[in-house]
Amino acid sequence: MRIPVVSSLLAFTLATAAQANTDYSAMLRDQGLVGAQTTLSQIAEPTASDNFALGGVHFLLAVEKAVQQLYASDIDHEMAERSGLPFLRLPIPSNPNPEPFDPQVIAGVFETALIELAASIVVLDRITDADEVGVVINTGDIWFDVDANGRRDFGEGFLELGAPQVDSRLNDQIIAPTVRFDTADAAWLSAYAHLLSGSSEVILATDPVSAVTRVVESRKTFEPLWAENEPPSRYYRESNWADLAAMFIHAIEGQPDIDRSRAAHAHFLSMIDDNRVFWERVALETDNDREWIPNPFQQSALQIRFPAETGPTWRAVLDDAEALLKGDLLIPHWRV
Repeated sequence: MRIPVVSSLLAFTLATAAQANTDYSAMLRDQGLVGAQTTLSQIAEPTASDNFALGGVHFLLAVEKAVQQLYASDIDHEMAERSGLPFLRLPIPSNPNPEPFDPQVIAGVFETALIELAASIVVLDRITDADEVGVVINTGDIWFDVDANGRRDFGEGFLELGAPQVDSRLNDQIIAPTVRFDTADAAWLSAYAHLLSGSSEVILATDPVSAVTRVVESRKTFEPLWAENEPPSRYYRESNWADLAAMFIHAIEGQPDIDRSRAAHAHFLSMIDDNRVFWERVALETDNDREWIPNPFQQSALQIRFPAETGPTWRAVLDDAEALLKGDLLIPHWRV
């Protein structure tokens, strides 16, 4: 009767040790985001590190699914990048055989992102101050299956596609840093997920499909009039900014969706709460091991200098942002 008990204990011990030493970076490199999500979600008793890894994968899947939709569509990528909007501004490789552009793809990008971001937040919220997170990731192992062919191709790496979106000082010319994400970083990632969720809700609240459709259809109406006196290519190219401005104006002038507006407001407040948790946790860290965002006594693995006053400065920004969201503070005009 003792043998099965001993065997069970041994199996449990080995499983726990395997989870503690999981090579999450290799998992991302070899299985891709979809494969890693499947593997991590099947762990019966996930550790805090497993939860962080799964939350991170859901976050990255929001990006992957967005770029897959944009890659498949014959969208004006130059205009999309100029918009400065999340996901749309990513430098997506050119698709030699895209599907005809449908304005609905704009809404689809943000609707799909919201699903993965919500999943990310749920998993990350399981991590508490008392948990020990230690997830080592070589950022060069992260890739997005842009063309959905199941393999990593040129231009699909994290540094090539997404690094500048995390910090403008990061680019594909630096050596891919290896980062050890810890408990504090779970709050940072959750805050970022709330930020993108709130931004997505704001965009969807303005009915971007109607605004984009109106401008696209107007352009189609005018293009035949150029048949006899077609404008120079330079004019056609540089007129994109006018079309983009018209899209923004039509969207802003519409009646916003009240439910999505309130959802965005809640996400932004949650972002502030999570950011505060992050700065509280990171201030207490005593190690100095390949940090993501360091405290004054640590160094970042990102080859970026963080001034010693970064934490207090951000906390002050969070206080102002919260006051703005609660209606206790107004934004001054930038020229006054």
